[in-house]
Amino acid sequence: MVRGKIEMKKVENATSRQVTFSKRRNGLLKKAYELSVLCDAQVSLIVFSERGRLYEFSSSESSRLNQRLKIEATNIYQLKEEASHMITKIELLEFHKRKLLGQELASCSLQELQEIDSQLQRSLGEVRARKAQMFKEQLEKLKAKEKQLLEENIQLHQKTVIDPWRGTMDQQKKFRVIDLNL
Repeated sequence: MVRGKIEMKKVENATSRQVTFSKRRNGLLKKAYELSVLCDAQVSLIVFSERGRLYEFSSSESSRLNQRLKIEATNIYQLKEEASHMITKIELLEFHKRKLLGQELASCSLQELQEIDSQLQRSLGEVRARKAQMFKEQLEKLKAKEKQLLEENIQLHQKTVIDPWRGTMDQQKKFRVIDLNL
């Protein structure tokens, strides 16, 4: 005999879903109890409802395990809730980003468009201020480099200038050496 797949899907009606959850949860807790008694097994069961309410069963020998599982399950549930909130925030930020990029503006009211325009103007002002600051810093660096190069140019020029009475500075040094040797 070949068994077919049983297709399951979420119960769409909220009231029916809650009734189904309660019945199935009670049946699951009963089966966990029966398994622990009949088979002398350590059984722990933790179930969270759709609203985050915790239901648990633990055989008497596994109370420490149950406490640990309860803490871990609570942490996991809280992390899932936090992740869900973060996903919602990310989606909202992406939606606002698209609007700032000029996409999906057809659904915006006049007030929303004015707010977007105002925000873009503030951002543009900040970008221009930063650009001006960078230009100023770059100009200061270039002026300092220009001053340094001018000083180097003066020094090089002084070394190569020919004095009509004495010749170049290098020639003057040679003459001093020769004069001292005489």
